[in-house]
Amino acid sequence: MDAKRVAAIIALALLALVPPVAMAADAPFYVGLFARIMVFAIAAVSLDLILGYGGLVSFGHAAYLGIGAYAVGILSFHGVTGGFAHFATAFFAAAAAALVIGFVSLRTSGVYFIMITLAFSQMVYFLGVSLNQYGGDDGLNIARHSNFGAALDLKDPVVFYYFVFALLLVFLFLGSRIVRSRFGVLLQGVKSNERRMIALGFPTFRYKLAAFVMAGAICGVAGALFANLTLFVSPSIMHWTRSGEILMMVILGGLGSLIGPVFGAAAYLILESVLSRLTEHWQAVLGPILILVVLFSKTGLYGLFAMGARRRG
Repeated sequence: MDAKRVAAIIALALLALVPPVAMAADAPFYVGLFARIMVFAIAAVSLDLILGYGGLVSFGHAAYLGIGAYAVGILSFHGVTGGFAHFATAFFAAAAAALVIGFVSLRTSGVYFIMITLAFSQMVYFLGVSLNQYGGDDGLNIARHSNFGAALDLKDPVVFYYFVFALLLVFLFLGSRIVRSRFGVLLQGVKSNERRMIALGFPTFRYKLAAFVMAGAICGVAGALFANLTLFVSPSIMHWTRSGEILMMVILGGLGSLIGPVFGAAAYLILESVLSRLTEHWQAVLGPILILVVLFSKTGLYGLFAMGARRRG
């Protein structure tokens, strides 16, 4: 079996084992930590779909995370507690925002594309700040988790953990099908040489926009999960620094691999958790570590993990 596939299976198996191991060790904190890791892994996987395979460096991806989270918060505020309503609204609201943002920003490229996505993200951020009815800059508390009935009680941390894990598996599977499809091959062709693809008669703008909307919609679902994880939502989730964190997770884990962002999210958030307990200047320590990984492994942590699995095999 391919070493990268072995590495992916090992990583997912370890994630599946977190709750029983944490409970056996009387350390329920880790269930919440790894649930958070998987939520951001879903957001990072969605960004990798357009960055790793489409070459679209979006610096405003956190906007869709925030839209998904606010969809849950606002509906809950008005007494709508249904889980299907929450997640469907998060999915389609983020997709609609991505459609509008993508329709404008994808007409540019390079640094102009980066700056336009950043500008749109900040517009969404300040929109959240201006929503005084929903807490404004102070944020909005959510009274209860999304209600899927007694069969899926998200108030139970272990049930919620496996719900997030199942969605992560679904999006990894769908992502792999997408990138291996004709659509995915054409998207990668656009990344490699868009002018040649246009000369061959392919409507590259439509392909990029479709991928952009898919990525936004998936990130919206991650936002809905984040709202259920924290039972709180605020504009800070949409700040440009959050977009930078998601971008770093993708690069740290390995561009163009889908499973790589899972490694990146785990490494980033675990290092953040550990270092923040040791020093208040943890970011000054985290920065050089991330730089070293990026410099010495072009395939990211996923590539290093796969290399280790190959040597042991």
